[in-house]
Amino acid sequence: MNMDGKAVAAEVRESLKARAARFEQTRGRKIGLAVVLVEGDAASEVYVRNKSRACAEVGISSRTVRLPADCSQEEAERTVRALAQDGTVDGVLVQLPLPSHLDGKRILACIPTEKDVDGFSAENFGKLAKNEACLPACTPRGVMELLARYGVDVRGKRAVIVGRSNIVGRPMALLLLNADATVTVCHSKTNDLREECLRADILVAAIGRPAFITADMVKEGAVVIDVGINRTEHGLVGDVDYPKVCEKASLITPVPGGVGPMTVAMLLLNTVEAAERAL
Repeated sequence: MNMDGKAVAAEVRESLKARAARFEQTRGRKIGLAVVLVEGDAASEVYVRNKSRACAEVGISSRTVRLPADCSQEEAERTVRALAQDGTVDGVLVQLPLPSHLDGKRILACIPTEKDVDGFSAENFGKLAKNEACLPACTPRGVMELLARYGVDVRGKRAVIVGRSNIVGRPMALLLLNADATVTVCHSKTNDLREECLRADILVAAIGRPAFITADMVKEGAVVIDVGINRTEHGLVGDVDYPKVCEKASLITPVPGGVGPMTVAMLLLNTVEAAERAL
């Protein structure tokens, strides 16, 4: 059975409209999200447009600040700091990836924790590790929301994550651990990856390799979450060999239409929560 990320994301957006309207009535302004976009990446342009449309639907004011592809490190940091100090901006994000001449860590560090709606700051990550209230990374939070909406009780389940990035794999592991799953994180140095995956009740693929997770790596009845988005000559595909794996999985996220829409929905949720906490 497919886990319909588009439908669940639409439900989340609908639920946020009332909260955004209540904030506007209380504060006399809309919740504000600012996106810093360094020009030159076509995919980033698409992602930012999608985020702006989603903000408009919910009632969040979205501002895109564009910087030239050859902008300096100082200009990028100055721009982010200015937005961070703007009282009408409740959330700040820097669209990734950045050009190679820019130090992304330094730029992201200019975003204060309370406005870090991407959930990438060291403090938000640390709070997540300590199971404290925070703004978690959007994609892993979206996965947890999908699991909850489809009635998947993760308590005591064996969860295996393939991929250990700071954006998905590591925060995904922490969220599942905080929800009382037994978590294994696999990566390029893992011995016998197939055997590790076969133990999973919940298998999360987040490695950026098209159709890497094959049917012989998946236990019958497992829940399979495909975070991958790979552009191939056949179109967008995930990290999971979907046509064959879906025959074994009890639940599976398609690509596109699975985790992707949830990531944007969780960005909106983080932005609304950031604004409400500042009241």
